[in-house]
Amino acid sequence: MADNLHKFTINDIDGNLINLNQFKGKPVLLINTASRCGFTKQYANLSNLHREYFKKNLVIIGTPSNSFRQELDEEKDVKEFCLVNYDTKFIISEIIDVKGSAAHPLYKWISETYGKTPKWNFFKYLFDGEGNLVESWSSITKPDSSQITDQIDKII
Repeated sequence: MADNLHKFTINDIDGNLINLNQFKGKPVLLINTASRCGFTKQYANLSNLHREYFKKNLVIIGTPSNSFRQELDEEKDVKEFCLVNYDTKFIISEIIDVKGSAAHPLYKWISETYGKTPKWNFFKYLFDGEGNLVESWSSITKPDSSQITDQIDKII
């Protein structure tokens, strides 16, 4: 089993392979997202957070998922939805599962290593520059809340 976040790869929304090893030394905020959820407006908070922390090397990765039956069917539709409605500039992955036997290996690792599985869309996981989980937050905590930014500031 992998020992940190940097051992994983994931495809971006355009199908390009992203090796998370390239983010060594940088904090990573990982969020499972969905386009048709009551929390979808948090994409705006994520975009604000990205603008504020981009130069401070915070990496944000949104992972669209239909694990809770609230995501669009096609990557191209998710990409268009995010760009048109929220001007997203952070990394967005292909549509993946985030729980259960079909979960992406990254989310399986989080569940098995840290005992944390998304209970709904827009769960947030903050990893330090070494690829270790620092903290996680539920859907109700906005990405740019002081609870999250205080933790980011501590590890930047």
